[in-house]
Amino acid sequence: MIRKERTLAIMKPDAVQRSLIGEILRRYERSGLKLVAMKMLIPTPEMATEHYMVGGEEWLENVGKKAAAAYEKKGQQSPFKTFRENGMAILQSNAKYLSSGPVILMVWEGNQAVGIVRKITGGTEPLSSDVGTIRGDLTVDSYQLADVDSRSIRNLIHASGDPGEAEKEILIWFRPEELLSYRHIQEAILYDVNLDGILE
Repeated sequence: MIRKERTLAIMKPDAVQRSLIGEILRRYERSGLKLVAMKMLIPTPEMATEHYMVGGEEWLENVGKKAAAAYEKKGQQSPFKTFRENGMAILQSNAKYLSSGPVILMVWEGNQAVGIVRKITGGTEPLSSDVGTIRGDLTVDSYQLADVDSRSIRNLIHASGDPGEAEKEILIWFRPEELLSYRHIQEAILYDVNLDGILE
């Protein structure tokens, strides 16, 4: 059911270290999405790698291809022989970043939850992310600075890319019994066709 779509969002170590937990929660919560699971932990490198490898070999190729195109756009040549090699380097960098400290894992539920969370989160690169988004407002990192420092871009949040990806990612971090099913009072306003029961 479309109004029960679920998505995963992870506040990465930089979000936790910069004390942005409440601000980020507030932004998602104000949208009307319902929080159905949340936990704090320090991911192992293995868990972080499993998370990024949800897309399999296709993800490695695609992310490597995008990175190679970015090098080309800057008038540089990729230091990697293949897209896969480039993708592996990005995977290792991302997994190192995600497992570098505590993270907050959240599952949000509601109409078009994946798209809503991604819109609120903003584009991958904070520097070019829209004003009003989490990444656009709350951090200043850029691909250029990340490349200079040979590290993953510090962009505060991971947000699932599509409903299928979200389902797989949620299963990595949460057991089925940790995903709560409950009625939230705001759902009557958002989803009740006739708004029955609002007036006394």
